[in-house]
Parts: sequence; structure tokens; C-alpha cells
Amino acid sequence: MRDALRRRVQALTRPRTPEALPVAFDRHRIYVLPTATGLFFALLLGTMGLGALNFNNNPALLLALLLAGAAQASLIGAHMQLSGVTVGAVSADPVAAGEPLHLKLSLGTRDARVRRGLKLRHGDAATHASFDQAGATVDLQVPTDRRGLMPVPRIELSTVQPLGLARAWAYVWPAQTLLVYPAPETQAPPLPMPAGAEGKARVARAGDDLHHLRGYRPGDAPRTVAWKASARRDSLLVREYEQHRSDQLMLDWEATQGLPYEQRIRRLARWVDDAEREGRRYALRIPGQPALPMGLGPAHRHACLRALALLPQEAAHG
Repeated sequence: MRDALRRRVQALTRPRTPEALPVAFDRHRIYVLPTATGLFFALLLGTMGLGALNFNNNPALLLALLLAGAAQASLIGAHMQLSGVTVGAVSADPVAAGEPLHLKLSLGTRDARVRRGLKLRHGDAATHASFDQAGATVDLQVPTDRRGLMPVPRIELSTVQPLGLARAWAYVWPAQTLLVYPAPETQAPPLPMPAGAEGKARVARAGDDLHHLRGYRPGDAPRTVAWKASARRDSLLVREYEQHRSDQLMLDWEATQGLPYEQRIRRLARWVDDAEREGRRYALRIPGQPALPMGLGPAHRHACLRALALLPQEAAHG
């Protein structure tokens, strides 16, 4: 009920559609209402004023009028805290789906006034900012739930400065999208063997020391399970084997046949991370796109994960 009311209120406030940055807040898009404290304070002032008039108490009446003037000034002060604030840019480094996206907003001001106690919020995520004419960069964590291009959500900036009697707020809605990588598969089989290396892989067995063991992954052969070590640790452990090392790994979509569509994407994303961690050059072949050539490093990893993230969603693909 509360979320439905909030969405209805947002539909009536500016901006109603995404907008290009930079934007500046002016009187046309700043809204001010009393807080719960402000409403109680107004009730208290009304009672004080009525009592002063009833008993013909001029000092009490003067005090009530002075406090009412201060409350009125706080409404203007809250509005002025947002007036002239600018949002210059929005950016974020890609993350895997399910992880929070660290949205960086560049805030500034058109005048020399210091802005204090600003709150930025989207859903349950919130952060605070104070800055002067030099501006500031604010980090707001936005949840992600699916891979691909995520539109930047509508973000609320608000303040209850200077007295907490009024709340001023405004919205910014950047017309921008941010990239979200596919979530890598949590338990994936080892990297596929390089072409022509089938007879050379797993030629020597490591011992049962803990640094030669790893957790069981679906697809591991039963003969690789270290049963004695698993019994001691109360979890399945698998012996690591020496593998043929090659700088020519092909991460192929066809190597994931039999898996659900999204899981195939997640497995390839996991293999990309594993290849990077092991320092092995790799290429990526996925349907509908030219194969990405052999490479290694952050730029190559980004190119591969971006290609996987931008694959059609399962419904569209089906």
C-alpha cells in the first residue's frame, strides 16, 4: 500500500521521464512539506497562540509569533538547501547480477552556499552528502537482479535542514544505462581442455595435502574424490591434478550443451573468471556474434563478459 502510494506520488512529480545530464534543481521541481515534527510544532504554536489571546498575555503572543516566523523561515531554508544543486554525471563499474551496483553521482552547486545533510535514496538504499562549491561524488548502492543493460533508476534527493520542521525533496532521473555482468556459476566444472590436449591433461596426481585439494564441483569424476580427507573435513574434497597448460583456450557455447539457457551464460562467465585467475589466454564463441579473439587482462575480460551480458534474454531467445 505504501509503495503504491509512493509510485502514485512520483508519477505526479518532476521529472516524469528520463532526462539528459547535467540537470539543476530549481523552484519548478523542488517540493516542500512539513515533517511530523513540524506538524507537532505547528499544533504547539497554535495552542500557545490561543492561550495567549485568551489570557491577553502579550509576551506569550509575541513568543508564539516569533517561533512561527522561525518555522516559516525553516521552510524557505529547506527549499534553498536544494535550490541550485546540480547533478553533473552518473557512472558505475559493472558488477555481476545480484551484487550491489555502486552508483557514483557527481554533485555540485551553482552558488557558494554550503549544502549540508542531503540524503540520496532509491528504494531501501540511501546515503548522505554535504558539500560546498567544490562539489562532491556520492556513492549510492543500487541492487541488481539480472544481467544486461540496467536503466539508471529515479533517485530522490531530500533534506530536513536547517531545523527539521520541513522536508524538501526533488528527483533526478538520468537517461542512461549501466552494464550488469551475468552472475558466474557458483559450482562449475574445471576449464575445458585445450584442443588436442585430451591425452596430456591430468598426467600426475597431487597428494592429499589441503593445498592439493579443493571443494567438489558438479561434473568431477568420482575417482578424483579424496575420501579420507573428505571424511575428516565432513565435506567432499577433490584432488587437484596437474593439467596441461596452454595459452589457447576456446570457451565455446557448444561446450555447454544440455544446460538451461541462462546457466550456459553463467558457466561461460565463470570460465572467463577462472581463465583470468589462472593467467591463461582464452577466446569466446557465442551465438549471433563474431568470436572474440584470444586475449587476457581486464579489457579482454570486460569484452567477454559484456558480450555474455548482452545476449538476448531467455524469453526473447526462445
